[in-house]
Amino acid sequence: MEILVNVVVFGASGMVGQGVLRACLLDPAVDRVLVVVRRPLGISHPRLTELVHDDFADLSAVEDRLTGLDACFYCLGVSSAGMSEADYTRVAHDFPLAAARALAAAGAGASFTFTYVSGEGTDSTGQGRTMWARVKGRAENALLATGLNAYMFRPGYIQPRHGAVSRTRSYRFLYSLTSWLYPVLHRLLPAHTTTTDHLGRAMLALTRPDVTANRILYSKDIERLGA
Repeated sequence: MEILVNVVVFGASGMVGQGVLRACLLDPAVDRVLVVVRRPLGISHPRLTELVHDDFADLSAVEDRLTGLDACFYCLGVSSAGMSEADYTRVAHDFPLAAARALAAAGAGASFTFTYVSGEGTDSTGQGRTMWARVKGRAENALLATGLNAYMFRPGYIQPRHGAVSRTRSYRFLYSLTSWLYPVLHRLLPAHTTTTDHLGRAMLALTRPDVTANRILYSKDIERLGA
């Protein structure tokens, strides 16, 4: 009999988060899904619970709601376009670290799975010329040092599936133009393309023991785990 898992999703209103939430609700091995959101999603499901909270930099007030969990799928993110490094750091670095620390304070240990979506091109040195890449590189390094069972997702092009929609207008426009080309794009660049479906299923695969020894996962790894 397969072990049931309880998961929490951050960023469930975004394109990636929508795909991950869908995968969780479709998987019979997921017993409970908690989503931490600023505004209700407007979705009803018997295994879904919403936790509405405004301050993602400080989750101490809701730590008691973060108990009894086996995994966190951290999908919250924004485009860095037009943002200062300080503002982008707050969202892409400080928020996920606050989530990891709150979960640890609530009882998450070394077996707790924590996944963070960064992106292909993330700079592990945290010192490169590209702002978003060095900020996410610093975030990855900090999360890997938390002691949790952490994995960093570095997808390239992500194709939305089943109605998943980006909150960034320019991305929505791009997807409207290119979605019909995805089969060709994936055939030409299989190591750099994936879908929201595969992302969600790959995260769920990581809740099982000994799935992969890799801590940084690229599109080809996401495709394999999510197949």
